[in-house]
Amino acid sequence: MSDYSFSELSSIFLMQGFAGLSLFSVLLLMALGLAIIFGQMGVVNLAHGEFMALGAYTVYLCSSLVHSYAPALAGSYFVFAIVIAFLVSALAGYLAEWGLIRHLYKRPLDTLLATWGLSLIMQQAFRMTFGAREVTPTLPEWLMGSFKPTDSIDIPINGVFVMVLTLLLTLGVWIFMYRSRLGLHMRATVQNRAMSGAVGIRTPLVDRLTFALGTGIAGVAGAAFTTIGSTGPDSGSRYIVDTFLVVVFGGTASLFGTIASAFGIAQGQSITGFFLEGTMGKVAILMVIVVVLMIRPQGLFSSKVRS
Repeated sequence: MSDYSFSELSSIFLMQGFAGLSLFSVLLLMALGLAIIFGQMGVVNLAHGEFMALGAYTVYLCSSLVHSYAPALAGSYFVFAIVIAFLVSALAGYLAEWGLIRHLYKRPLDTLLATWGLSLIMQQAFRMTFGAREVTPTLPEWLMGSFKPTDSIDIPINGVFVMVLTLLLTLGVWIFMYRSRLGLHMRATVQNRAMSGAVGIRTPLVDRLTFALGTGIAGVAGAAFTTIGSTGPDSGSRYIVDTFLVVVFGGTASLFGTIASAFGIAQGQSITGFFLEGTMGKVAILMVIVVVLMIRPQGLFSSKVRS
């Protein structure tokens, strides 16, 4: 750092901090869905990244259809594409839970292997449908460009949009989990499944809707991802390890822990990645996480999960 002046360091930290916020937004959207599935249901979903890719490909398909058949909607389609990405990924998650996951509850190893196989199947389906090359949707004009608060700082508009989307969705998840009837049923099922069933809660349906909600949020993460990167068959798998780290480090079933963990990991990777060569930045952050988990195995903020 001695090679940089104070003003240069300030600009670097601000730029990398903003880049970390963009990574934080994608990680948080991914982790919110995974925290709901893993924290609320105890299911290790290795196909979670593929549901993210499904949302990204949905946006790409919407972009292709709009520009081919309804170019007048090119400026507004993206908002509707995000909603469609949520619905498509949620429906796929609903069917996956009904056809596969519900038969494997309380069998964590079998669930892990089954979702890993599902991820491979989805990746191959993406290759067969969209090809092996990465694709990028045509973004609306209002998402392009950047603004410069100072001469040395350049902030892209799409990054700001992703952060606003993440904040709105996080607030929506909190309201849903703690202020809605279905959210109450989800939390009750986690705390005492037998008693929840005894008072009339349809716990199998709650499981199915919980899984669908988690995969739907992953679809929104994929839609947000299209604004900052291209999408390929294995795009989702690149984020799955970091997403699990966020959930475990923050504490399973803890919304606040997920937010704090995603922010810390994203900022740490962004800033250390600039000053350290190669993957040393990620290694440094991983070492910090390992040390913290050795001291506090339940994560930063623990919560009760299904036994």
